[in-house]
Amino acid sequence: IDKGENARLSSFVGAIAIADLVKTTLGPKGLDKILQKVDPHDQSISVTNDGATILRSVHVDNAAAKVLVDIARVEDDEVGDGTTSVAVLCGELLRE
Repeated sequence: IDKGENARLSSFVGAIAIADLVKTTLGPKGLDKILQKVDPHDQSISVTNDGATILRSVHVDNAAAKVLVDIARVEDDEVGDGTTSVAVLCGELLRE
């Protein structure tokens, strides 16, 4: 596999990881996530199963993962719901 293909695949892996992160919170039996701030002066902990809150809290370096988070954020801004569904759908499309 050439370098370009490796770069493309590693970019996809980051976005798929973000989708997998929120996938488990979806539905009536969705699992909660424990979020802890990384600021040395604020080590507060919160528990949530809201995809928008999780995506807002996660620091992302991967370009494709940032796009996925931005898509979910726009969904939240425009519709007010569906961030988890959008992230999971995008992740599954990338997986194909």
